[in-house]
Amino acid sequence: MGELNMQEMPLPALFEQASKIHASAESSVDKDTVRKGCEILRQCEEMIGKLGLFSLNETKDDISTANLKYILVPYYLAELTEKVADGDRIKVLKASQAKLKEFISFCETMELVPEEEMETFTQGGANSSVDRRAKKIARFKRQRAAESKLLEIKERKERRGRSTKAAALSSPVETEEDDVLDDDGEEEREAWLTTISLGLCKAFDLLEMLKKEEEILSAVKEKQLQDGEKEFSQSILDERTKKVETWHRDAAARAHYTKPAAPITCATFAQDVIEGRAKVSQAHEHKHQPLIFGPASLVGRNPTTEREKIAAQVFQPHYRMPTMSIEEAGLTEMNMMNEWQERNVKLMEEANSSWYKDAPKSRPGEDDEEDDDDAAQDKARAWDDWKDDNPRGAGNKKLTPCG
Repeated sequence: MGELNMQEMPLPALFEQASKIHASAESSVDKDTVRKGCEILRQCEEMIGKLGLFSLNETKDDISTANLKYILVPYYLAELTEKVADGDRIKVLKASQAKLKEFISFCETMELVPEEEMETFTQGGANSSVDRRAKKIARFKRQRAAESKLLEIKERKERRGRSTKAAALSSPVETEEDDVLDDDGEEEREAWLTTISLGLCKAFDLLEMLKKEEEILSAVKEKQLQDGEKEFSQSILDERTKKVETWHRDAAARAHYTKPAAPITCATFAQDVIEGRAKVSQAHEHKHQPLIFGPASLVGRNPTTEREKIAAQVFQPHYRMPTMSIEEAGLTEMNMMNEWQERNVKLMEEANSSWYKDAPKSRPGEDDEEDDDDAAQDKARAWDDWKDDNPRGAGNKKLTPCG
């Protein structure tokens, strides 16, 4: 498959093809097939990162059934990477271990890893041989239970399919499809969660095996280089350089799950990319296409006559149509909040500045206003004093009979 065709394929088709290659690689190993599978899985990782399917704030209950299967992408890539025939076997082992650790860490975030396995993974292995043996026995039991459960789900689905087909052939009465679809959705979710659990058991076993193989190869390489001290020193420098490059490459790969680059903010365009109707590389503008009503003959052109204007107004909705999409409204509100925050920051800076704290200076007209206030106050005081000296009715005493 060429690179152009791979980029044009939707994410479900890429994952399905990678799953087939992963399943076939367990029995027969072909160099070209393994490399092809690795390229497809890396393309899947890139699309998952751009689509932003997973978030660190989510758990397994928040992920939809259709997206659960994409959690297995780093695990499939780790197993195929381990089968790559390269000259430097230690480099291949380290790349495969990095993908396995990435898969286990992400499953831990999604609350899919058992507690006893997570303790062993964080502590770097069990302390004693008894503990290691107990961990392996418990892991083997979980693996057997997961395989039995997957087989049971497969047989149950096949049995229900045969019974549904026989019922459809025997009676023309239509069966209720809602219950069948609900059962299929629950079975599919249960099957993918069981597959992830099975992948975790195999990932822990494979990680231990790869660590032991790396230790053996490193010891052999160190022993071979003990004769020449100069060559040994150069080998150490090369090893450190490769280790740093591997760390940066793995960090960039993990960023697809934690911080997706250039996420797609339009939900409609993201759904089109998942279903294969659009490409990730296509430029997308958040333009809202309004619904068009009226006769098809008048759509796309301006009515000229009065008859065409009246005809264009038929079948119109009784409510006002939206002028923007939900994504555009969200972006507009986000811009408004950013402007509001910037304005508040400027106001706080002005409030804390020196010129604001200084005493306000008097303006040219303020002196006259102060003089008028003093005159009014003096007049009010004089009037109060006169009222004290001349109480109410004091000048009319001579007009009273007893005056």
